[in-house]
Amino acid sequence: MANNPVVNMFKVKELRDRMLFTFVILAVFRLGSVLTIPGIDAGVLLKYFEDLAAQNKNAFASYMDFFAGGAFSNFSVFMLGVMPYISTQIIMQLALIIFPSLKRAAMEDGGQRKVASWTRIGTIIVCIVQSLAVTVYASSIPGAIILRDNMFAFRLLTILTVTTGAMVTVWLGNQITSKGIGNGISMIIFAGIVARLPHAIIELINRVSSPNSDINIVFVILAIVMFIAIVVLVVYEQSGERKIPVHYAKRVVGHRMYGVNDVYIPFKINPSGVIPVIFASSFLTLPLQIASSLASSPKASNWISKLSNLLSPTGLCYNIILVLLIVFFAYFYTQVTLNPTDIAKSIRENGGSIPGIRTTETESYLQRVLNRLVLPGSLYLAVIAVLPTLIQNFLHFPQSISTLMGGTSLLILVGVDLDTMSQVEALLKMHHHDGLVKKGKLRSRNL
Repeated sequence: MANNPVVNMFKVKELRDRMLFTFVILAVFRLGSVLTIPGIDAGVLLKYFEDLAAQNKNAFASYMDFFAGGAFSNFSVFMLGVMPYISTQIIMQLALIIFPSLKRAAMEDGGQRKVASWTRIGTIIVCIVQSLAVTVYASSIPGAIILRDNMFAFRLLTILTVTTGAMVTVWLGNQITSKGIGNGISMIIFAGIVARLPHAIIELINRVSSPNSDINIVFVILAIVMFIAIVVLVVYEQSGERKIPVHYAKRVVGHRMYGVNDVYIPFKINPSGVIPVIFASSFLTLPLQIASSLASSPKASNWISKLSNLLSPTGLCYNIILVLLIVFFAYFYTQVTLNPTDIAKSIRENGGSIPGIRTTETESYLQRVLNRLVLPGSLYLAVIAVLPTLIQNFLHFPQSISTLMGGTSLLILVGVDLDTMSQVEALLKMHHHDGLVKKGKLRSRNL
C-alpha cells in the first residue's frame, strides 16, 4: 500500500490541494450547466428536446451540447461553454500571421498581455452574436417557452446572462490552469463530455432492449470492440515520436574542453495533438448555430433552410468541410508551435548540426520531416473525427452515444487524460514518490 500511486497522490499536499481545487471548479461548472437562463420555461424546454430526440431531429442540439455537456439543451447560463473563446483564439492566431504589425506588437514587452486582452474583447463580441442567435432559436420553439411579454427585455437579459456565463466559464478554466491540474479549457470540455456518458449509455441500453429496436446487439459488441481498439490506437499514436539527432561542437577554454552532449529533437507523430479537431469543430460552431437559428424562424427564406441542411452535423457537406479544416489547422498549428525557421536558427546559433545535413539545408530538412508527419497525422485525426457520423448512419446508433464512441470526444478524453496523468506523474516524482506507471513514461500533450 505504501507504493500505491493513488495513495501517494493524496499524501502530497500540493497535489492534493490542486486536485481538490480542480474538482471544486468543475463542480461549479456543472452546477451552472443546469441553471436555466431567466425568462425560459424549463418544463416546456425539456418536453421540446425530448420530442426532438424521439423523432431523431436533435442533431443541432446534440452537436451544441457536445462541448457544453448538455448545457445548451438546458438553455443554461453556461450554454456556450468555452467555444467562443476558442473560436476567438483561432481568429487571433490567424490575424497574427496575416498582419505583421500585430505580430510585432505581440513580440514587444507586454505584447502577450495585449493579445490576451484583444482575445477577451473578441470573445465578448462572439458571445453577443451567438447569444442573440439563441434568442432567435428560443422564439422559434413552439409553446409558451418564453415567460416574458417584452421581447426586447428578454433578448437583452439573455445576451447579458449568456455572455457573462461564457466569460465566467473561461475564467474558471484559467483558474484550473494556474491553481489546479491540467489545462483548464481542456478540462472544462473534458468534464462536459464525461457528464454525458451515463445518459448516453442508458439511452443505448433502452434502445437495444426495446422490442422495436433497429440496433442489433452484434453491432453493439462490434462497436465496443472498435471503441477499445481506437483508444489503444490513439494512445499509441500520441505517444509516438520521430527523433532528430543534433550534434553540438565542443569548445576548448584554457586546458579544458566544454560542450553539451548530443541531443535530439522529438517530433511527435501527431505534432498538433487534438488541437486541430477542437479548432475545426469550434470554427464551425458559429455558422452552424446562426444558420440553424435563422432556419428555425417561420420567416426564414429557402436559401437559409438549405444552408442549415447542408451544415447538418450528420451530413456529407459538413463532414467534408470538417476534414478540410482539420488538415488545415494541423499544418497551421504545427507551423505556429514548431517553426522550422526558428528551430534551425537556434541550432546554428548554438553551434549544432544535424548529421548528414548541411547547415544551410537544416530548415528545409526540418520542414520536410514535419510535412511527412503532419499529413498522415491530420488524416488520422480526420478519420476519427468523422467516425461518429458513420456509426450513426450505418449502425443506427443514437447520436448521443455515437459522438462518444469516436471522433472529437474520444480524442479529447484520451488526450486530456494523458496530459493530466503526465502532470500528476511529474508532481509525484518531484516529491520523491513513484509515478503513476511503472513501465514507460508519460509525456506532456499539446492540449
